[in-house]
Amino acid sequence: MLLYVTLGTNDLYRAGHFYDAVLAALGYRRQHYSEEEIGYSADGDTRCRFWVVTPFNRRRATAGNGAMVAFSAETRAAVDAFHAAAVAAGGVDEGGPGLRPYHAHFYAAYVRDLDGNKLSAVCENPE
Repeated sequence: MLLYVTLGTNDLYRAGHFYDAVLAALGYRRQHYSEEEIGYSADGDTRCRFWVVTPFNRRRATAGNGAMVAFSAETRAAVDAFHAAAVAAGGVDEGGPGLRPYHAHFYAAYVRDLDGNKLSAVCENPE
């Protein structure tokens, strides 16, 4: 359903270091960089699916209240690595790795990035 997702940042350089570390834990890497945006995807994907951008209107980026981006993780270990990498890179813990009540195999972790955007990694595979 979704073609791509963007989140705003007030410091693209810092955001790049954060997302390089965090998304590597899930198998995604930086595929594009310019002074206005950074794009991430899995190797072999035909386009970047996740973008970190400076706002087009040049106003300050703000986090959306109630907004969250959830990344798919192949394993629970990848969810754990995502959470650890985010916290180590300066992100804020919003809920450590663990099973959630959404269904029997919903294993997730929640963090906020350096700009306050809420992120999640989710593995729905039984282990």
